[in-house]
Amino acid sequence: MKALEVKDLHKTYPQWRGESTKAVKGISFSVNEGEIVGFLGPNGAGKTTTIKCLCGLVEPTKGNISIFGIDAVNETRKAVSNTSAVLEGNRNIYWRLTTRENLEFFAGLQGRSGKEVGPEIERLLERFDLKEKEDTAARKLSRGMQQKLALSCALIRGTDFLLLDEPTLGLDVKTSKEMRRFVKRLTTEEGKTILLSSHDMNVVEDVCERVIIMNEGKILANDSVENLKDIFKINLYDFILEGEQELQKLKEKYDVNEIKYENGNTKLRVSLKDSESFYSLVNHLQEKDLRLKEVKNLDTQMEEIFMNVIERGR
Repeated sequence: MKALEVKDLHKTYPQWRGESTKAVKGISFSVNEGEIVGFLGPNGAGKTTTIKCLCGLVEPTKGNISIFGIDAVNETRKAVSNTSAVLEGNRNIYWRLTTRENLEFFAGLQGRSGKEVGPEIERLLERFDLKEKEDTAARKLSRGMQQKLALSCALIRGTDFLLLDEPTLGLDVKTSKEMRRFVKRLTTEEGKTILLSSHDMNVVEDVCERVIIMNEGKILANDSVENLKDIFKINLYDFILEGEQELQKLKEKYDVNEIKYENGNTKLRVSLKDSESFYSLVNHLQEKDLRLKEVKNLDTQMEEIFMNVIERGR
Protein backbone atom coordinates (compact mmCIF):
# COMPACT_ATOMS: atom_id res chain seq x y z
CA MET A 1 0.00 0.00 0.00
CA LYS A 2 1.09 3.56 -0.70
CA ALA A 3 1.51 5.54 2.50
CA LEU A 4 1.83 8.76 0.50
CA GLU A 5 0.91 9.67 -3.08
CA VAL A 6 1.52 13.12 -4.54
CA LYS A 7 0.20 13.85 -8.05
CA ASP A 8 0.83 16.99 -10.11
CA LEU A 9 1.33 19.19 -7.03
CA HIS A 10 1.60 22.94 -7.68
CA LYS A 11 2.01 25.83 -5.26
CA THR A 12 2.12 29.45 -6.39
CA TYR A 13 2.51 32.32 -3.95
CA PRO A 14 0.86 35.52 -5.21
CA GLN A 15 2.83 38.75 -4.89
CA TRP A 16 1.48 42.20 -4.23
CA ARG A 17 3.79 43.57 -6.91
CA GLY A 18 5.49 41.79 -9.77
CA GLU A 19 5.16 38.17 -10.83
CA SER A 20 3.88 35.41 -8.57
CA THR A 21 6.38 32.90 -7.17
CA LYS A 22 5.96 29.32 -8.39
CA ALA A 23 7.45 27.33 -5.50
CA VAL A 24 6.30 23.87 -6.63
CA LYS A 25 5.78 23.09 -10.32
CA GLY A 26 3.73 19.95 -10.86
CA ILE A 27 5.64 17.28 -8.92
CA SER A 28 4.53 13.67 -8.49
CA PHE A 29 5.98 10.96 -6.24
CA SER A 30 4.95 8.26 -3.77
CA VAL A 31 6.26 6.58 -0.63
CA ASN A 32 5.48 2.94 0.10
CA GLU A 33 4.28 1.78 3.50
CA GLY A 34 7.25 0.95 5.75
CA GLU A 35 9.75 2.80 3.52
CA ILE A 36 12.19 5.56 4.51
CA VAL A 37 12.82 8.11 1.76
CA GLY A 38 15.19 11.06 1.71
CA PHE A 39 13.74 14.35 0.42
CA LEU A 40 16.55 16.63 -0.70
CA GLY A 41 17.04 19.99 -2.31
CA PRO A 42 19.03 23.23 -1.97
CA ASN A 43 17.53 26.33 -0.37
CA GLY A 44 14.64 27.59 -2.47
CA ALA A 45 14.05 24.23 -4.17
CA GLY A 46 10.39 24.03 -3.04
CA LYS A 47 11.08 21.24 -0.57
CA THR A 48 9.81 23.04 2.54
CA THR A 49 6.67 24.21 0.73
CA THR A 50 5.98 20.61 -0.32
CA ILE A 51 6.40 19.38 3.26
CA LYS A 52 4.03 22.08 4.52
CA CYS A 53 1.46 20.99 1.93
CA LEU A 54 1.76 17.41 3.18
CA CYS A 55 1.20 18.61 6.77
CA GLY A 56 -1.84 20.67 5.85
CA LEU A 57 -0.06 23.91 6.79
CA VAL A 58 -0.15 25.25 3.21
CA GLU A 59 -2.98 24.75 0.71
CA PRO A 60 -1.80 23.57 -2.73
CA THR A 61 -2.69 25.68 -5.76
CA LYS A 62 -3.35 22.49 -7.72
CA GLY A 63 -2.83 18.75 -7.44
CA ASN A 64 -3.64 15.77 -5.22
CA ILE A 65 -2.14 14.42 -2.00
CA SER A 66 -3.22 11.08 -0.55
CA ILE A 67 -2.09 9.76 2.86
CA PHE A 68 -2.99 6.08 3.40
CA GLY A 69 -5.70 6.51 0.76
CA ILE A 70 -7.26 9.62 2.35
CA ASP A 71 -7.54 12.81 0.29
CA ALA A 72 -5.27 15.24 2.16
CA VAL A 73 -6.42 18.27 0.16
CA ASN A 74 -10.18 17.94 0.68
CA GLU A 75 -10.10 15.92 3.92
CA THR A 76 -7.04 17.55 5.45
CA ARG A 77 -7.85 16.99 9.12
CA LYS A 78 -8.64 13.31 8.62
CA ALA A 79 -5.51 12.68 6.53
CA VAL A 80 -3.19 14.64 8.81
CA SER A 81 -4.44 12.64 11.80
CA ASN A 82 -2.32 9.81 10.33
CA THR A 83 0.77 12.01 10.19
CA SER A 84 3.29 13.30 12.73
CA ALA A 85 6.01 15.82 11.94
CA VAL A 86 9.29 17.09 13.32
CA LEU A 87 9.61 20.45 11.59
CA GLU A 88 12.96 22.21 11.14
CA GLY A 89 14.67 20.22 13.83
CA ASN A 90 12.72 21.08 16.99
CA ARG A 91 10.07 23.64 16.05
CA ASN A 92 7.17 21.40 17.04
CA ILE A 93 7.63 21.59 20.82
CA TYR A 94 6.34 24.18 23.27
CA TRP A 95 9.20 25.95 25.03
CA ARG A 96 7.34 26.83 28.24
CA LEU A 97 6.00 23.31 28.82
CA THR A 98 8.11 20.70 30.57
CA THR A 99 9.32 17.56 28.83
CA ARG A 100 6.47 15.47 30.27
CA GLU A 101 3.86 18.18 29.67
CA ASN A 102 4.87 18.34 25.99
CA LEU A 103 4.36 14.60 25.62
CA GLU A 104 0.99 14.70 27.40
CA PHE A 105 -0.11 17.68 25.28
CA PHE A 106 0.69 16.07 21.92
CA ALA A 107 -0.91 12.79 22.99
CA GLY A 108 -4.04 14.77 23.91
CA LEU A 109 -4.16 16.39 20.48
CA GLN A 110 -4.54 12.89 19.06
CA GLY A 111 -7.36 12.15 21.49
CA ARG A 112 -5.25 9.81 23.62
CA SER A 113 -5.95 9.90 27.35
CA GLY A 114 -3.28 10.29 30.02
CA LYS A 115 -4.08 6.83 31.37
CA GLU A 116 -3.69 5.29 27.92
CA VAL A 117 -0.33 6.89 27.11
CA GLY A 118 1.21 6.86 30.60
CA PRO A 119 3.33 3.71 30.07
CA GLU A 120 4.30 4.88 26.57
CA ILE A 121 5.50 8.24 27.90
CA GLU A 122 7.65 6.43 30.43
CA ARG A 123 9.19 4.29 27.67
CA LEU A 124 9.97 7.33 25.54
CA LEU A 125 11.53 9.18 28.48
CA GLU A 126 13.76 6.19 29.14
CA ARG A 127 14.54 5.49 25.48
CA PHE A 128 15.75 9.06 24.84
CA ASP A 129 17.44 9.57 28.24
CA LEU A 130 14.95 12.31 29.13
CA LYS A 131 13.73 10.88 32.44
CA GLU A 132 15.93 13.14 34.56
CA LYS A 133 14.63 16.16 32.62
CA GLU A 134 10.92 15.28 32.66
CA ASP A 135 10.05 18.32 34.83
CA THR A 136 12.41 20.73 33.01
CA ALA A 137 10.97 23.36 30.64
CA ALA A 138 11.83 22.58 27.00
CA ARG A 139 13.55 25.94 26.56
CA LYS A 140 16.11 24.95 29.21
CA LEU A 141 17.07 21.66 27.55
CA SER A 142 20.21 21.26 25.45
CA ARG A 143 19.81 21.27 21.66
CA GLY A 144 20.26 17.50 21.56
CA MET A 145 17.59 16.92 24.19
CA GLN A 146 15.21 19.28 22.42
CA GLN A 147 15.66 17.22 19.26
CA LYS A 148 14.94 14.02 21.16
CA LEU A 149 11.87 15.58 22.75
CA ALA A 150 10.62 16.77 19.34
CA LEU A 151 10.85 13.24 17.96
CA SER A 152 9.22 11.83 21.11
CA CYS A 153 6.31 14.27 20.69
CA ALA A 154 5.86 13.04 17.11
CA LEU A 155 5.95 9.40 18.21
CA ILE A 156 3.53 9.80 21.12
CA ARG A 157 0.77 10.60 18.63
CA GLY A 158 0.95 6.97 17.50
CA THR A 159 0.77 7.64 13.75
CA ASP A 160 2.30 5.42 11.08
CA PHE A 161 3.62 8.21 8.83
CA LEU A 162 6.40 10.55 9.99
CA LEU A 163 7.72 13.71 8.34
CA LEU A 164 11.19 14.45 9.71
CA ASP A 165 12.65 17.80 8.69
CA GLU A 166 16.34 18.09 9.74
CA PRO A 167 16.02 15.66 12.71
CA THR A 168 19.80 15.78 13.41
CA LEU A 169 20.27 19.54 12.98
CA GLY A 170 22.71 20.91 15.56
CA LEU A 171 23.41 17.55 17.21
CA ASP A 172 26.91 16.45 18.18
CA VAL A 173 28.40 13.43 16.40
CA LYS A 174 27.48 10.92 19.12
CA THR A 175 23.87 12.08 19.46
CA SER A 176 23.46 12.27 15.67
CA LYS A 177 24.53 8.63 15.31
CA GLU A 178 22.11 7.60 18.06
CA MET A 179 19.30 9.44 16.28
CA ARG A 180 20.12 7.74 12.97
CA ARG A 181 20.03 4.29 14.55
CA PHE A 182 16.70 5.04 16.18
CA VAL A 183 15.16 6.39 12.97
CA LYS A 184 16.15 3.20 11.12
CA ARG A 185 14.62 1.05 13.86
CA LEU A 186 11.32 2.92 13.47
CA THR A 187 10.94 1.35 10.02
CA THR A 188 12.58 -2.04 10.55
CA GLU A 189 11.03 -2.83 13.95
CA GLU A 190 7.86 -0.70 14.13
CA GLY A 191 6.89 -0.48 10.45
CA LYS A 192 6.75 3.32 10.37
CA THR A 193 6.86 5.16 7.05
CA ILE A 194 9.27 8.13 6.98
CA LEU A 195 9.92 11.03 4.63
CA LEU A 196 13.17 12.58 5.83
CA SER A 197 14.51 15.96 4.78
CA SER A 198 18.11 16.84 5.63
CA HIS A 199 21.11 18.84 4.40
CA ASP A 200 23.41 16.30 6.05
CA MET A 201 24.26 13.89 3.25
CA ASN A 202 25.82 11.43 5.71
CA VAL A 203 22.46 11.07 7.44
CA VAL A 204 20.65 10.51 4.15
CA GLU A 205 23.15 7.92 2.91
CA ASP A 206 23.18 6.10 6.24
CA VAL A 207 19.42 5.98 6.79
CA CYS A 208 17.50 6.18 3.49
CA GLU A 209 16.73 3.46 0.96
CA ARG A 210 15.67 5.92 -1.74
CA VAL A 211 16.08 9.64 -2.36
CA ILE A 212 14.01 12.28 -4.11
CA ILE A 213 15.95 15.38 -5.20
CA MET A 214 14.19 18.67 -5.95
CA ASN A 215 15.36 21.95 -7.39
CA GLU A 216 13.53 25.03 -8.65
CA GLY A 217 10.18 23.47 -7.88
CA LYS A 218 10.73 20.26 -9.86
CA ILE A 219 11.87 16.71 -9.11
CA LEU A 220 15.22 15.96 -10.73
CA ALA A 221 15.81 12.44 -9.38
CA ASN A 222 13.79 9.72 -7.67
CA ASP A 223 15.76 6.50 -7.24
CA SER A 224 17.51 4.22 -4.77
CA VAL A 225 20.77 5.42 -3.24
CA GLU A 226 22.63 2.50 -4.83
CA ASN A 227 21.28 3.19 -8.33
CA LEU A 228 22.20 6.87 -8.06
CA LYS A 229 25.70 5.88 -6.98
CA ASP A 230 26.05 3.76 -10.11
CA ILE A 231 24.69 6.50 -12.39
CA PHE A 232 26.81 9.29 -10.93
CA LYS A 233 29.88 7.28 -10.02
CA ILE A 234 32.88 9.51 -9.39
CA ASN A 235 36.46 8.27 -9.27
CA LEU A 236 37.59 10.13 -6.17
CA TYR A 237 41.13 9.61 -4.87
CA ASP A 238 43.25 10.71 -1.93
CA PHE A 239 46.97 11.02 -2.71
CA ILE A 240 49.13 11.21 0.43
CA LEU A 241 52.49 12.90 -0.26
CA GLU A 242 55.50 13.15 2.02
CA GLY A 243 56.12 16.64 3.39
CA GLU A 244 54.15 19.85 2.90
CA GLN A 245 54.00 20.38 -0.85
CA GLU A 246 52.81 23.31 -2.95
CA LEU A 247 50.20 21.81 -5.30
CA GLN A 248 47.95 24.76 -6.17
CA LYS A 249 49.01 24.69 -9.84
CA LEU A 250 47.46 21.24 -10.20
CA LYS A 251 44.04 22.93 -10.15
CA GLU A 252 44.76 24.22 -13.66
CA LYS A 253 44.87 20.66 -15.05
CA TYR A 254 42.96 18.42 -12.63
CA ASP A 255 39.67 18.52 -10.75
CA VAL A 256 41.15 19.10 -7.30
CA ASN A 257 38.64 18.89 -4.43
CA GLU A 258 40.98 19.56 -1.53
CA ILE A 259 44.60 20.14 -0.56
CA LYS A 260 45.23 19.59 3.14
CA TYR A 261 48.30 19.36 5.37
CA GLU A 262 48.23 16.66 8.05
CA ASN A 263 51.00 15.34 10.31
CA GLY A 264 53.77 16.67 8.12
CA ASN A 265 52.22 15.22 4.95
CA THR A 266 50.09 16.64 2.14
CA LYS A 267 46.71 15.15 1.26
CA LEU A 268 45.51 15.78 -2.28
CA ARG A 269 41.87 14.85 -2.96
CA VAL A 270 41.09 14.81 -6.66
CA SER A 271 38.35 13.57 -9.04
CA LEU A 272 39.72 11.65 -12.02
CA LYS A 273 37.55 10.63 -14.97
CA ASP A 274 39.48 7.57 -16.11
CA SER A 275 42.67 5.51 -15.76
CA GLU A 276 44.46 7.78 -18.24
CA SER A 277 43.91 10.78 -15.94
CA PHE A 278 45.05 8.72 -12.96
CA TYR A 279 48.38 7.72 -14.53
CA SER A 280 48.88 11.22 -15.90
CA LEU A 281 48.70 12.62 -12.37
CA VAL A 282 51.00 9.92 -10.98
CA ASN A 283 53.58 10.68 -13.70
CA HIS A 284 53.30 14.39 -12.99
CA LEU A 285 54.02 13.85 -9.29
CA GLN A 286 57.02 11.64 -10.12
CA GLU A 287 58.42 14.24 -12.52
CA LYS A 288 58.29 16.79 -9.69
CA ASP A 289 60.21 14.34 -7.43
CA LEU A 290 57.31 14.22 -4.97
CA ARG A 291 57.28 11.08 -2.83
CA LEU A 292 53.93 9.32 -2.94
CA LYS A 293 53.22 7.48 0.33
CA GLU A 294 49.68 6.22 -0.25
CA VAL A 295 46.73 6.33 -2.67
CA LYS A 296 43.14 5.70 -1.58
CA ASN A 297 40.19 5.16 -3.92
CA LEU A 298 37.14 6.64 -2.15
CA ASP A 299 33.53 5.54 -2.57
CA THR A 300 31.14 7.92 -4.28
CA GLN A 301 29.60 10.11 -1.59
CA MET A 302 25.97 11.24 -1.43
CA GLU A 303 27.12 14.86 -1.46
CA GLU A 304 28.80 14.42 -4.87
CA ILE A 305 25.69 12.67 -6.23
CA PHE A 306 23.48 15.49 -4.97
CA MET A 307 25.64 18.17 -6.60
CA ASN A 308 25.79 16.24 -9.90
CA VAL A 309 22.00 15.88 -10.02
CA ILE A 310 21.52 19.59 -9.32
CA GLU A 311 24.06 20.62 -11.97
CA ARG A 312 22.58 18.27 -14.57
CA GLY A 313 19.06 19.60 -13.88
CA ARG A 314 19.96 23.23 -14.62
